[in-house]
Amino acid sequence: MTEAQKHLFSNYPYWAECFGTAPFLPMSRAEMDELGWDSCDVILVTGDAYVDHPSFGMAVMGRMLESQGFRVGIIAQPDWNDPNAFTTLGKPNFYFGVTAGNMDSLINRYTADLKVRSDDAYTPHGEPGKRPDRAVIVYSQKCREAYKDVPIVIGGIEASLRRIAQYDYWSNQVRRSVLIDSGADILLYGNAERAIVELTHRLSAGEPVDTITDLRGTTIVRDATPDGWTEIDSSRIDWPGQIDQLPNPYEMKEANSDSCASDQQGQADSDSDPDVMPVKIIPMPLQRKIEHDLDTTAVRLPSFEKVKNDSALYAHASRVLHQESNPYNARPLIQKHGSKEIWVNPPPIPLETDEMDSVFGFAYQRVPHPSYGDARIPAYEMIRFSVNIMRGCFGGCTFCSITEHEGRIIQSRSQESIINEIEEIRDKVPGFTGTISDLGGPTANMYFLKCKSQEILKNCRRLSCVYPGICKNLETSHKPTTELYRAARALPGIKRIAIASGLRYDLAVEDPEYVRELVTHHVGGYLKIAPEHTEQNVLTKMMKPGMGTYDNFKRMFDKFSKEAGKEQYLIPYFIAAHPGTENKDMMNLALWLKRNKFRVDQVQTFYPSPMALATAMYHSERNPLKRMSYKQPKMNIPRDIHQRRMHKAFLRYHDAKNWPMLREELKAMGRQDLIGSGANALIPAEDDVGNKRVQRPGFKKAGFKKGGAQKTATKDSFKKPLKGKSSCKKPGQKSVAAKFASNSPAKQKPAKSTSAKPAANKSGKPKKVRKLK
Repeated sequence: MTEAQKHLFSNYPYWAECFGTAPFLPMSRAEMDELGWDSCDVILVTGDAYVDHPSFGMAVMGRMLESQGFRVGIIAQPDWNDPNAFTTLGKPNFYFGVTAGNMDSLINRYTADLKVRSDDAYTPHGEPGKRPDRAVIVYSQKCREAYKDVPIVIGGIEASLRRIAQYDYWSNQVRRSVLIDSGADILLYGNAERAIVELTHRLSAGEPVDTITDLRGTTIVRDATPDGWTEIDSSRIDWPGQIDQLPNPYEMKEANSDSCASDQQGQADSDSDPDVMPVKIIPMPLQRKIEHDLDTTAVRLPSFEKVKNDSALYAHASRVLHQESNPYNARPLIQKHGSKEIWVNPPPIPLETDEMDSVFGFAYQRVPHPSYGDARIPAYEMIRFSVNIMRGCFGGCTFCSITEHEGRIIQSRSQESIINEIEEIRDKVPGFTGTISDLGGPTANMYFLKCKSQEILKNCRRLSCVYPGICKNLETSHKPTTELYRAARALPGIKRIAIASGLRYDLAVEDPEYVRELVTHHVGGYLKIAPEHTEQNVLTKMMKPGMGTYDNFKRMFDKFSKEAGKEQYLIPYFIAAHPGTENKDMMNLALWLKRNKFRVDQVQTFYPSPMALATAMYHSERNPLKRMSYKQPKMNIPRDIHQRRMHKAFLRYHDAKNWPMLREELKAMGRQDLIGSGANALIPAEDDVGNKRVQRPGFKKAGFKKGGAQKTATKDSFKKPLKGKSSCKKPGQKSVAAKFASNSPAKQKPAKSTSAKPAANKSGKPKKVRKLK
């Protein structure tokens, strides 16, 4: 499998190109009739509402296929209990394309504490319950019931992160590849433009789907490894130190005429095809000592049955998968599931800038499908004035699955393409007031950052380009980003360009000019960044930089804010209950928050998403960042619900509801010195709670409003609740649903008053009532 890839738009368009571009991809037979279609070539089934916008996967894939000359219809959020819902557009000529949507269906529906969310950001009016759990499996089965002979292609983030056996947090067990459970014919993972274009053209040429086995970025089912291939056996972790080459059960050797058995072997050889080469098996420890052709070499992972019953083997398989993530040197992965083999082809070659420009330059309407009327779709509201400037992330944070899905090689659009999109938003999108809400992506500041050497890139197997330190071969100049910001601000009708994507501050400090530009022009009072933790014990498990880097960035941020004459603040984000976190780590984090006078209103608890390295830690209690061994000491995993809540309580040490739990824990830790009213105390003593004018520890004395609400103590205290999740989340992905699921205000007791109106102050105007979250 060679690395050379033909251009994304080099195929001759399919004949249906004559129908031209559809205003919206049709969702009904009536719309098909208006377009003059008698059938769809491809029908996409999605768990999201159809929004014709480049931040929504089904719109990108649909417009991509349309540009290749295919007729594409969309079935959005079908009723999975109604078989007719999957036949509304008729039978597709080539295949059903099935996706759960922009989010994993289970993460979309359940919180980290496995509570059902109250809404769904990708549904009109935020209405919950419009997609099934494990939507890829359910939709695939329903498509098969509707038309048994139509191929099924699955993709999107839910399928992508379940391409091999994976730990499933919701059932607390290791599940099979979703390709097996769904009964689909082929799985596309990652950003799948190259794969879906090539697959569709080959199917349109009459090639059966089960013979298409060589596409990058795909996962297929096979009966066995093809003849002539070499297997690197990585199915175990306890190879002896001195290992002899194992006998190959498939290798043909010359017969020994003195032996009856040899005579039988010789007879078998004489009857075999002389052009067929057997499979060669090499134990993992010997892979660099034995010559083999890299183009016909695959790595065998431990089988599903083994990783299901042995968590150490699961962690080992996760480690190997992540090491085989560079598209320029990755080898196919094989994992046995019963009598079948899951075969994961290497990742797709990243798109070039001109290809990215074309993908984002399709004729998107940039609004929801007209069938939704005036219904509000929260995820669309969040991103309708934002622009995605790049893909991918080389940060490698273990708790995040973006690298596993989009890859760690940055794919950037040209400045011209981005400026054109901003102008299109200004001129076409309803409700635009002059503010672009974000220029970003998975991170705000990896635009056009790349390896300085193509040769080094093609041989690199590092999991992160910035951990444990920034790689010396990484280009860290933010000049293209700075120039983009300046060009965007200069556009007529653009009043402000905000940067809402999370900032990778360890990269930003390498370019002070970028930080000056960002702080001076693009921070609206607050800038969110994600240290995630303060303690080195936890940061090493996360693959995040130490707090010294945060301090350097804060000094730079404060300096440039002062020079600009602005009062601006950093909002740091932290994760509770991450694998490897000890109770004392959370206590020390709480003390750091208290010293810096931060009161975090909303916090993120670690969520074990499929395929993430931190999820392998959570399940196995081992660290896959290190070479796996049964002798490796086990990690502390905050798995118990009480401990997870206690870790979360440390982050919200200022909330009186958490004080009883924290008092109990601090006493158990022998840290009674942190309980009381002194300057060094973290929480007040129990005896002080009854005092109406109790001063919260560590804060300067401040007045109280009626009802006991304390005024903000210092400038560095938060003046509004934190919203969203981790910084390494792409707009319109995981953080969207979490944000909308946690914004409903808590119930409050009405204030005692003889009037329904708020009490008046001395000026006669109603007092402003602080809303408690």
